[in-house]
Amino acid sequence: MTQGFSLMPIRLGISSCLLGEQVRFDGGHKRDTFINEALGRFFEFIPVCPEVAIGLGIPRQPIRLVGNPAAPRAVGVRDPDLDVSDALGNYGMRMGRKLGDISGYIFKKGSPSCGMERVKVYQKGQPGKGGTGLYARAFMDQQPLLPAEEEGRLGDPVLRENFIERVFAYRRWQELQARGLSAARLVDFHTIHKLNLMAHGTDHYRALGRIVAQAGAKALRQRGELYITGFMTALKHRATRKRHTNVLMHIMGYLKKSLDHDDKTELLDVIEAYRLCQVPLIVPITLLKHHFRHHPDAYMARQVYLNPYPPELILRNCI
Repeated sequence: MTQGFSLMPIRLGISSCLLGEQVRFDGGHKRDTFINEALGRFFEFIPVCPEVAIGLGIPRQPIRLVGNPAAPRAVGVRDPDLDVSDALGNYGMRMGRKLGDISGYIFKKGSPSCGMERVKVYQKGQPGKGGTGLYARAFMDQQPLLPAEEEGRLGDPVLRENFIERVFAYRRWQELQARGLSAARLVDFHTIHKLNLMAHGTDHYRALGRIVAQAGAKALRQRGELYITGFMTALKHRATRKRHTNVLMHIMGYLKKSLDHDDKTELLDVIEAYRLCQVPLIVPITLLKHHFRHHPDAYMARQVYLNPYPPELILRNCI
């Protein structure tokens, strides 16, 4: 396995309105510029509008969530007798099974059908935030490991980078699965993601290492499921500046015999500048990659951390 990027398009599920499709209750859309113009260059979007799919027209009466936030109902705003709760949930389950080859999903923030969290739920006519869109909940129940995010949260550079990192990591796992899981491939997958895991927490790396150590035992399929569950859970934890700094110092250790005093001093200064929030992560990463071009290291050449996704996404310029 290499850190190279597949020539096949990476497919993402997405709320149709975010692509500019006029499927909103009022006949409008919520086209998102970043998604269409930046992410659209790298992903194939699979648009879904669950409300239209279950037979609600365009335009249509808007719906909202009511009742218990843990188990709300989706009903018409003007006509509460319009109850589409079961239809949305059933459609989410069907699509969760149908779209088994996608590598991520971007949901519409705040939608009673597609919102991931903090969706308004009305109780006695008063709104409170604590619900999840019924389609989104059913879909995510079918694919609990799938990287998912709301378009509103993608405006946060840290959350945006985290989501894209998870998408590409999940795609690498899907490609491994397509080739066939083996003990050797599981060990290799873990090895090339070592630094990524360290940036999200060393405890996760150690726990996953223990799973990999038993990869040669029987029940490899169950071992793989246990591993990827822990792996995707680990990547959900935000990588912090402190952890990134520790990883950068760890990487520098592979150059200690190759760099002269001045180069080491410069590299330490750049890493410290990153730690102090004076430069973005791309700066020390770029300098490290420059040194590895002149002083190649076979182990570091395969570490996904240095190239987790296409550099054209420029995500590390902002964190």
